[in-house]
Amino acid sequence: MKRALLFAAAFLLGAISPASLTGAQKSRPELRHVGRTVWNLEGGAFFATDGRIPNGPCFRMNGQVTEHVFFEKLKRIDDENGTKYVRGTEAVTEYPPKLDVSILIHDMPCSFLLKDKTTEPLTKEDVRNLRLRLFWKHGVELRPTARFTEPVMHIRELQPNITPEANDLQKRYEWNLNFVLPSEGVPIEDSLVFVFETGDGSVAARTSARL
Repeated sequence: MKRALLFAAAFLLGAISPASLTGAQKSRPELRHVGRTVWNLEGGAFFATDGRIPNGPCFRMNGQVTEHVFFEKLKRIDDENGTKYVRGTEAVTEYPPKLDVSILIHDMPCSFLLKDKTTEPLTKEDVRNLRLRLFWKHGVELRPTARFTEPVMHIRELQPNITPEANDLQKRYEWNLNFVLPSEGVPIEDSLVFVFETGDGSVAARTSARL
């Protein structure tokens, strides 16, 4: 009887072959080949976001970071070896000594629901009280940029699409800011982070420009 039990146990162990154990394991997913992508960076870096004055109006901010020569024929190439920036056969690793930055701001509804009556426009005082802070971002590390030139601001009054019967509409404006940012020695992989803060330090808008 004892010999019979031992034989049965041996038979069961033999039935579980190495091949069956291997088959029970989950097969590893096949590695997919990473394709090659080429980005044309002529025109510079663009950025856009929506912002809001705390307990106040909402606005749209978009802009461009450029330089009159640096971005000509500049390309970004992503492949299995990583990311590189080239101009023809020349490798580009740093930004130029200076960058030209332009920012366009205009108010926009906080909600497009008809029942929402919060249509308070962005005022000159709202924008005057905003403080712009700039950072270079490398990975997760943020570091302040060099001091940039005082922005030149142009204000344009927006005209309504339909002239109202009564002159009771609040004026709406568009702000265009332009300034020069020192960028000598900054790695081209770094992104430029824009933060608009109110007088009490609250963040009204944040976005970044990355090549």
